[in-house]
Amino acid sequence: MKTIKFFLIGLFSIIATNIVAQSHNHISVSNLQTVTFKVSGVCEICQAAIEKAAKSVGVAKAVWNKNTKILSISYNPAIVKVDDVKKKIAAIGYDTDKFKAPQKAYDSLLPCCKYER
Repeated sequence: MKTIKFFLIGLFSIIATNIVAQSHNHISVSNLQTVTFKVSGVCEICQAAIEKAAKSVGVAKAVWNKNTKILSISYNPAIVKVDDVKKKIAAIGYDTDKFKAPQKAYDSLLPCCKYER
């Protein structure tokens, strides 16, 4: 009986913690703005890396199109600066319309991800 009691207390604690954490991380859709810009890349691996980099600086939604080379991001301008997103993407090896990736970062890309500079 004690085991069940401790299990239920632990379960409720985890659920309560998760609910509180989600309420603090909620981004209001009404505060989001969308912007698009060019990002060099080639393949699905590039797409995953570019979108992950954008989201790592607080972007709510990031979608990169490998055919058009256009990244569309939805973000809260009170939290995220577009230049910070572009810098982060350049830092991992992909040129943006404003920031060129450092040569060392570009050189570290997989062979299939090397785009014409």
